[in-house]
Amino acid sequence: MPASNSSTEPPIAGRIGRPHGLRGEVTVVPEDPAWFTPGAEMSAGDRLLVVGASRPYRDRGLVVSFEGVSDRGSAEALRGTVLCLAATPELGEGEYWPEDLIGLEAVRPDGSILGTVTGVVFGPQDRLVVETPSGSRAEVPFVSDLVGDPADGRIVVDPPEGLFGDATA
Repeated sequence: MPASNSSTEPPIAGRIGRPHGLRGEVTVVPEDPAWFTPGAEMSAGDRLLVVGASRPYRDRGLVVSFEGVSDRGSAEALRGTVLCLAATPELGEGEYWPEDLIGLEAVRPDGSILGTVTGVVFGPQDRLVVETPSGSRAEVPFVSDLVGDPADGRIVVDPPEGLFGDATA
């Protein structure tokens, strides 16, 4: 099935943290480190920033330099800025924007309701966050064996036994 992309806003690429050093570099907590390649364009409000270079920073993200930002004062002025991709990347088969999944009704393969998708957690194993009608929360590994493609405002989830406990019984 083709991927959904109903997003009208460019995706958030990350948030700029504190300056790093004296030459205009900043720390960035990225949504996807692969988006921060040299030449990548990021929108920061009305300003366009072009990535000059990036490298991993501890386990917290990246150290990024932007063209035209060459001193600590300029870097400090960017602190807290939310970066968006200037151009929305194409999604591949089975890929979805997180905001397109939030609000979907999560159902078992038999159609019984598990709850509502309230988020997506990214990490070594991405997870779909589902809030049950009783208010409890479960994180389902976002793999094709457990989570189907969204359609008609629903997403089929075949959770491992016990993941939702008795919350949906």
